[in-house]
Amino acid sequence: MIIAIDGPGASGKSTVAQAVARRLGIHYLDTGAMYRAVAARALELGIPLDDEVALISLAERAPVTFAYESGPTLPSAVYIDGRDVTRQIRTPEVDACVSAVARVPGVRTIMVAQQRMLARDGDSVVEGRDIGTVVFPNAEVKVFLTASPEERARRRSLDLADAGHALTEEEVLERLRRRDRADSTREASPLERAPDAISIDTTGRTADEVVDELVARAAVFR
Repeated sequence: MIIAIDGPGASGKSTVAQAVARRLGIHYLDTGAMYRAVAARALELGIPLDDEVALISLAERAPVTFAYESGPTLPSAVYIDGRDVTRQIRTPEVDACVSAVARVPGVRTIMVAQQRMLARDGDSVVEGRDIGTVVFPNAEVKVFLTASPEERARRRSLDLADAGHALTEEEVLERLRRRDRADSTREASPLERAPDAISIDTTGRTADEVVDELVARAAVFR
C-alpha cells in the first residue's frame, strides 16, 4: 500500500506523513529531501543552477540515501555522494534554489526512479509534490494538503528559527510564493492535485485530526 501525500511547502506534509508512518508502523519517504540533497550538493560544488547537464550528471552519479537508526519507519539522516546533508538541506540557501533543481526534467526522471526503488518493498507513506500524479499514480490513498499562505509562512518561520535561521514571516511568505509559482508552472511534473486525491486544508486543524482521517482511510486497504 502506498499513501501519497502531496502539497505545497509548509502545508503540513512532513508532520502528517511522519505521524501516519509512526501510527501504522510503515516506511516513510520524503521525496522533497532528495531534491534538496541534490541542490545542497550542487551549491557545495559550485554547479550553476542553470547548467542542466551538470545537474543531471550530479543526480546520476550521486544517489540519495537515507539512514535508519531506530527501525525502518523514519530516517535519521540524509546522504548524497556519501556526505551527510541532513541539516544542510533545511537551510534558507537550499530553500531558495531547490526549485531550480527540481524543475529539470532529467533530474526528476532520475529521482522518480530512485523513489520507486526506495518504496518498492512493503507499505509506505510517501510525501512530495508529484507523488499521486507521477511517482505513484496508482497509490491506494492520495491526499493533497493545503493551508493558507499566512499559516504556511508562520510554520516555516518557526521551523527555520528552531534551526537557527532568523527570517521574518514576510520574507518566508515571499519565498513560499516564489516556490509555489515555480512548482506549479514547471514543465516536468508540476505541483497539482491528482483528480482522485482528497484535498485537506490543514489551516486551523491539529496534526492529530488530519492523521486520524488518513489512518481511517488507509485502514480500508490493510
